[in-house]
Amino acid sequence: MTMLWEIVGSIAAVLTMFGFIPQITKIYKTRSVNDVSLPMLLQFSVGVFLWMLYGVHLQNYILIISNLISFLTLSVAIGLYFFYRSGKIEVEECELDVSEREKDYIF
Repeated sequence: MTMLWEIVGSIAAVLTMFGFIPQITKIYKTRSVNDVSLPMLLQFSVGVFLWMLYGVHLQNYILIISNLISFLTLSVAIGLYFFYRSGKIEVEECELDVSEREKDYIF
């Protein structure tokens, strides 16, 4: 019966470890964090860090490794949050057909 619970724990660990990868991918692709909650990321990071410490106390490698990886993926998400929250907007260059007289007013 113990082996069954090890399998359940391992599956839960894998799901948790990579649970934020879709969010990280979305942030990276859209270059936007408008829909991301920083307090949630921070709270979750503290939680998985404490779980990792608990795993160290128990000497449970599944808890240690899974929460370490979760913490690292959350750290990437938090890093991307601060990188993209600056509000800078990338604008693609485009060519304008503007006469010389209009350039004086525009530029």
